[in-house]
Amino acid sequence: MTKAKAAGLPIFVDLDGSLIRSDLLIESVLAFLKKYPFRFFMIPLWLLKGKAHLKMMLASEVDVSIDLLPYNEDLIEFLRQQHEAGREIYLATASNEKYASQLVAHHDFFSGYLASNEHRNLSGTVKGDAISEQTSGEGFSYVGNSRKDIPVWRQAREVLLVDGEPGLIGHLKRTGISPDKVFSVPARPWLYLRALRPHQWAKNILIFLPAIAAHDFSAHTLTISIAAFFAFSLCASSVYLLNDLLDLEADRLHPRKKSRPFAAGAIDLRYGVMMIPLLLILGFTTAGGLSSNFCLVLLIYYAATVGYSLGLKKFALVDVMLLSGLYTVRVIGGAAATEISLSYWIMAFSVFIFVSLALVKRCAELNTMKLMERDSSIGRGYMVSDLEYLHGMGIASGYLSVLVMALYIHSEEIRNLYHSPDIMFGVVPMLMYWVSRMWLKAGRGEMDDDPLVFAIKDRQSQIIMACMGAVVVLAAVY
Repeated sequence: MTKAKAAGLPIFVDLDGSLIRSDLLIESVLAFLKKYPFRFFMIPLWLLKGKAHLKMMLASEVDVSIDLLPYNEDLIEFLRQQHEAGREIYLATASNEKYASQLVAHHDFFSGYLASNEHRNLSGTVKGDAISEQTSGEGFSYVGNSRKDIPVWRQAREVLLVDGEPGLIGHLKRTGISPDKVFSVPARPWLYLRALRPHQWAKNILIFLPAIAAHDFSAHTLTISIAAFFAFSLCASSVYLLNDLLDLEADRLHPRKKSRPFAAGAIDLRYGVMMIPLLLILGFTTAGGLSSNFCLVLLIYYAATVGYSLGLKKFALVDVMLLSGLYTVRVIGGAAATEISLSYWIMAFSVFIFVSLALVKRCAELNTMKLMERDSSIGRGYMVSDLEYLHGMGIASGYLSVLVMALYIHSEEIRNLYHSPDIMFGVVPMLMYWVSRMWLKAGRGEMDDDPLVFAIKDRQSQIIMACMGAVVVLAAVY
């Protein structure tokens, strides 16, 4: 259709995948699960009464922050230009009318909306018929993004396409529909990998600690430890996806986390929903080839991380103890997989050092909130005024881990592992320097990642770890 002929037509705009780079139904389901995790069984019961009923019930139970949704800015700019040119613009969405009314109120270029209600799910042919009825058959332009919009495009006189679905343009042409205007969505497949947070797998190196501490470097132990590493990593990615999906709103309010793929609308939410159980199955399948004790540890780890994602992270200090426990569980998992006994000293050291690192993480987040001039953390049970106390607790816990290391070096147990155990004391000042530096970085607001991941990437930390490793080797062979 020519621009002149289309100029007077009203524009009806689809919501999910078109106006926003997200899916409001999935977002409302996730918001409901986060708010009422023990009422998850209600969702299939509502769905039995139809999609329209499900959407109505979800809308009555949870709110979605309309202003934080990831909007398609190119489409928004186009709609503003068309509005200024005198065209009427309507939202036509399968989402519930509660959300539709809020969206229309949020944008000043909309003249009204068509949406789902208790009795009607406004999708496909139903949407096309509703639009035709409103326009009295005089024609309209329609903005959509998927094969579900084909029945609407067949009735439209101008086809406007948000090209986010693979192969959609070719499919439309085969069905005799030629888009008049296409809003391209850049394909960024690497973001699907980024959503798994593979950089966080670095924390699972702790699985190798029992074998290293026991000086067991056999091929059998190494193979088992590697399998345990990947089992933990797959399960961890499953939880990271769940956490990101449940934290969409909080992440969108955070200066750094708002760029996460799901929060930014860079990848489809359905990908996360599908990958969560798949990664979990792969993780436990890998674990199944190891010991039953390791499977139990992995199950405890997964249950704890899900509990953390579903709400335990909202409670001050409880979240820190849980985070530190998750670090320690990795060490226990390595021991369970290789059947190496953990010493009292490793457990004591792990408790204190990991509590310190968990507090580093919380203080880093509170420093960010302080720079944003906020009084409290987002989705956490802390106030910015808690920083001083958390710093004190974290530094004390870190120094206690150094003390445990010093006492271990002078224990009888170490003499069975090292020829010259006194040389091991060289580790103590380096460990104290490293703990002090981590807290100095946190206090300056320079800690922008998980502290363990930060340490693995940090050059000074790498040098310190290498020097401590050299001391350990020297004590073992000299």
